[in-house]
Amino acid sequence: MTPQQIAERCAEIMWPDDHAARGLGMHIEAVGPGTATLTMTVRPDMVNGHGTCHGGFIFALADSTFAYACNSSNYRTVAAGVDINFVAPAHLGDRLSAAGIARQQGGRSGVYDIEVHNQDGKLIALFRGRSSRVKGHFFDDGNAPESA
Repeated sequence: MTPQQIAERCAEIMWPDDHAARGLGMHIEAVGPGTATLTMTVRPDMVNGHGTCHGGFIFALADSTFAYACNSSNYRTVAAGVDINFVAPAHLGDRLSAAGIARQQGGRSGVYDIEVHNQDGKLIALFRGRSSRVKGHFFDDGNAPESA
């Protein structure tokens, strides 16, 4: 399998059990080796007392994008830590897009950057995630060693 096919297969395996992302109306737009793009539209139940999208929902979109990017090489991977900076508000009806990319992946740990933009391309948030590989693979591709 090519790295692209592996990334797509990992996402196909993860998605049915990703009740959080699906429940928030997220959609996977693209996955690739060390990359992912997910979208979500801000619904009325996501708006806070300031009339803007609650930061927790923006975080969830970025975190889900991080998950698909860092789980794209058939190694089960979890978050070891994250930071997020909210740089502009999102509003009811905005279609948010989060694009993530691996900045470093070596051994059992990685660093991923995710940018969240609205439908006009305005930057909403910057997210940096640190990943840690755990035991296991999504599927037997014939190439993955038994341990990470």
